Amino acid sequence: MMTIVTTVTLKDEARSQWDRAMHERVRAASGMDGWVAVQLLRDASEPRRRAIIGTWQTREHWANWHDDETFKATRAELAGLEDGPSSTVWYDVVEEQA
Repeated sequence: MMTIVTTVTLKDEARSQWDRAMHERVRAASGMDGWVAVQLLRDASEPRRRAIIGTWQTREHWANWHDDETFKATRAELAGLEDGPSSTVWYDVVEEQA
């Protein structure tokens, strides 16, 4: 399994719109082949910062999700709400407890 952590800072006036669009994206991703789990996080000390922690069976599954029409439809909307570029880091899942 692979986990991808993406962090982004939002434009102040765009927070609720971004959250709503991202919730729709997560619902769509949950039906994709290879999807395992996701967490959407809001920074407790900086309410404009978000983190998306997504776990997929493989990076290829994640890449296939990026070709999905639902993903593409929300990409431009979300990017327009962000205050600067996002950052992304991949991790191999070594252990998971739930």
